[in-house]
Amino acid sequence: MLLRNIKNMFSISDLRRKLFFTFGVLVVYRLGCHIPVIGINVAKISDVINQTTNLGKLLNFLDLFTGGALAKCTLFGLGIGPYITASIMMQVLGFTVPYFEQLAKEGDYGRKLINQYTRYLAIGLSIMYATGFAFALESEGLVLTPGWAFRFLFVLSLTVGCTIVMWLGEQISLFGIGNGSSMIIFASIVARLPDNVTRTIYSIQMGNLDAVLGCAIWLILIAITACVIFLEKGERKIPVQYARRVIGNRVYGGQSTYIPFKINNAGVMPVIFTQTIMSIPTALITLLAGRHAIFSVLAEKFSYTGILYNALQFVLIICFYYFYTAFAFNPADLSENIKKNGGFIPGIRPGRKTAEFFDMILTRLGLVGAIYLAFLALSPNLLAAFINNMPFYLGGTSLLILVGVGLEISSQIEAYLLEHNYEGFLSTGRMKSRSAR
Repeated sequence: MLLRNIKNMFSISDLRRKLFFTFGVLVVYRLGCHIPVIGINVAKISDVINQTTNLGKLLNFLDLFTGGALAKCTLFGLGIGPYITASIMMQVLGFTVPYFEQLAKEGDYGRKLINQYTRYLAIGLSIMYATGFAFALESEGLVLTPGWAFRFLFVLSLTVGCTIVMWLGEQISLFGIGNGSSMIIFASIVARLPDNVTRTIYSIQMGNLDAVLGCAIWLILIAITACVIFLEKGERKIPVQYARRVIGNRVYGGQSTYIPFKINNAGVMPVIFTQTIMSIPTALITLLAGRHAIFSVLAEKFSYTGILYNALQFVLIICFYYFYTAFAFNPADLSENIKKNGGFIPGIRPGRKTAEFFDMILTRLGLVGAIYLAFLALSPNLLAAFINNMPFYLGGTSLLILVGVGLEISSQIEAYLLEHNYEGFLSTGRMKSRSAR
């Protein structure tokens, strides 16, 4: 069944062209992730990554979304991270600053202008990240010829690489399948999975990890992934009934539909925004740990397996979840739109009562979604805290992105197949949402 569905995918010329184009762009991206920047002692930096030093832990933590490119100081070392951060910042500005809020309402022209501002902000963030990274490498003695010449070339290389990655992501969005930025992050995360398996096998062979415990780690990750799929497909359906209206000789309305509220309405944005904010003090404390004793103590307490770090991350994810949901969903506007179209929720009065009902639903579902996201983000940290000699680090955000992008790609492929009278992409038929009653 699966082989037949794969054959059907390549039988559609338009879908086949999009798949090959996306695959080709991802191959170019992965090639750029293996081109080292001039002036770096590659052999020595590999030793630092494998050690349990503060810089080694920091590189492994920040390298989750670049597929190993950042830790190896390659041309695409920054990946799509600065663009994602810039997009989140522009999205928040669109909710809070009247100028950007007005731009968002101006249609295609406003979106193009916001996208241009996002690119400029991403380039600025790339310069800032690359400059801090250059000074960190010099302080650890990982540069062949330290100085301003190296810093200029290093910052220029990473900034140009980030700009090329942004362009590649836009090409995927225009001519490929799926969202370009999401596909690049997806490819980076998938690229680390074989290395994670290899590290696990190597740790078992060297006697640093028990074989049963190594298998248990992967079984736990598979179980977490299954839970993510289960909860991401869950939704609360609010029934809406539209009254019949007679206009001339025609009757309009009278149908019954529903409004789906997902358990996780905010997606991965609260987790990414939290990790972006948390990475700044983590990087500063880690870099200063070798110079002052107080920062060395803070580095141990503020590590990704420490209690202080995880408690603060838990609180920030919940706060950002409600912050994002409050701006993305307006119960009053939703209630007013339903009322204008002659709709109502059975048992609820139109207008203010309907808005209060939506607010109650979003608050209750938001609590479940926020706690779910927080535990998902902390689960790998807790796993690493309780298991000594953890061979790799796979964040909860990575699992959420893998599942989200995978479901999105499957839905798009399935839409193409059903449009051309083929069966769905999955062997079970059409992808259906799981109702959370």
